[in-house]
Amino acid sequence: MDQIAADIAASPAEATATAPAASIQAPSRFRALVRGGEIGLVAVGWVAGALAGLLVTAIAWTAQMLHVVFFLMSTEERLSGLDRLASPWLALMPAAGGAVLGLILFWFSRRKTRPLVDPIEANALHGGRMSIRDSLIVVLQNLVSNGFGASVGLEAAYTQISAGLASRIGLSFELRRGDLRTLVGCGAAGAIAAAFNAPLTGAFYAFELIIGTYSIATLAPVVAAALSGVFVARLFVGSAYLIEIDQPGVVSTLDYAPALVLAILAAGLGILVMKGVTSVEAGFRRSRLPAPLRPLVGGLLLGGLALVTPQVLSSGHGALHVQLDHPTGILAIATLLILKAVASAISIGSGFRGGLFFASLFLGALLGKLFAEVVPVLFPDTALAPIVFAVVGMSALAASIIGGPLTMTFLALEMTGDFPITALVLAAVVTSSLTVRRTFGYSFATWRFHLRGESIRSAHDVGWIRNLTVGRMMRRDVRTVPADTPLKTFRRNYPLGSAQRVVAIDPASGAYAGIVLVPDAYADGIEDLEAPVSTLLRFTDAVLRPAMTARDAMTVFDAAESEALAVVDGGEAARVIGLLTESHVLRRYSEELETRRREVSGEGT
Repeated sequence: MDQIAADIAASPAEATATAPAASIQAPSRFRALVRGGEIGLVAVGWVAGALAGLLVTAIAWTAQMLHVVFFLMSTEERLSGLDRLASPWLALMPAAGGAVLGLILFWFSRRKTRPLVDPIEANALHGGRMSIRDSLIVVLQNLVSNGFGASVGLEAAYTQISAGLASRIGLSFELRRGDLRTLVGCGAAGAIAAAFNAPLTGAFYAFELIIGTYSIATLAPVVAAALSGVFVARLFVGSAYLIEIDQPGVVSTLDYAPALVLAILAAGLGILVMKGVTSVEAGFRRSRLPAPLRPLVGGLLLGGLALVTPQVLSSGHGALHVQLDHPTGILAIATLLILKAVASAISIGSGFRGGLFFASLFLGALLGKLFAEVVPVLFPDTALAPIVFAVVGMSALAASIIGGPLTMTFLALEMTGDFPITALVLAAVVTSSLTVRRTFGYSFATWRFHLRGESIRSAHDVGWIRNLTVGRMMRRDVRTVPADTPLKTFRRNYPLGSAQRVVAIDPASGAYAGIVLVPDAYADGIEDLEAPVSTLLRFTDAVLRPAMTARDAMTVFDAAESEALAVVDGGEAARVIGLLTESHVLRRYSEELETRRREVSGEGT
């Protein structure tokens, strides 16, 4: 199994991203311990989770200090919880942050061209390989964006640096592909668990969004990472529910109908937010404004919204508590819902770096609270408190944008500590997820991949099939013959039984001409032995390219109905560089499928 995994070498982008890792190696004794069994991987996962807890605490504290300095707040206040800005001039802070971010983008654009790889893409395409340098860049961009008040959360920075560090640890231990992907999930689990004081949420965030599947083999290390992340974070920030619900009331069967309606509304709003981000991005592209200047313009627009209410700024932690703890009129809730959605779309669409995790929770809570105002009219038999609809709304909307219905269900449980509400939330998030899946088909992360041209629908490992290319599988010892060779000469050089097929090449240009099946040269009825072998050519238009994947090659084999095809280079000359048989492709594909199955079941650890 190790040999098979080693055969799947990193792509050029992966090699570039992880080049420094070769110089960082754990001692051989520790490498053997970690690679030798599940206990070692659990221990490394625990360490990755603890480091994630430290990193989350440090990043959150840094962002809060930036808010205190830039917006003249006290350390006990939250930016989005302010009634008004200390000075109207502070509304220019997002624009100032956009200018700083633009300089950072300009600086790095002149030094790197490849896109930054996040944990989902790393696990889907690169076998869990991430770059610490990329992760630090994301943290810097996210801190600048959030610190100056952009309407983005810090979850992108939390998961990026935590998963990136976990990946670097895994590379130092030379972990197998499947174990490295699991360790990336451990880093993300520890980060989300620490950020929300919710170990179950962190664990299922890793299963659903980062690893792409749940298995017994990944359970222990991921749960260990989530618990250690929470334990470390609690040392610094304490332990408390995000939302306190004193007397929510009894959840009855009649309460499920309005909850499902709310879930469908949340799915619609989630789709509008995701498309809104895309529309803002498209608008900036059509404006022909240079990319480094777009955050500055976005910051000016965001500052205008902040003059209406500062609750549109930052991720929305303070605003969430304000909205849940104090009664608000229906018009004020609706206005804030629209302004926050627009602020989030402007922030992400103009180039600010960050996530929509907490923003989706805040928007969902506003939607739930707004829906609670009309529930007595639509569903007079429902007696649930408005805060319960807020919890249902925030979970359903977050599930529609972020994905992970079980993640959001456990978040509701760990936020409230109430099991009947959790069952209500489960029905809502399943409805919301199904609605988005059937009408839109993407979460926010996979929608962004789709816009980039990537066919990634989850973190499920599809990178191995992309690495299983024709160029890696082909034989290079190809028998060739000029296409103008007489049949008499061909028979003398290739007696019957000496070979199955010979590749013919153009004698003038050296380009591929076709394939001669040796039995065809000895077929009955051939009288003119001076005729060239070009009269026997087959598959003249069916060739393979070295960059094709095994799946692409099988499509060509099926169309050509051939057992073997020539591989030609990518140039105009189409020179023959190898030969590949259909049976070999099927065997290698089956071997890799079996390797993936063993990784999921834990048989290979």
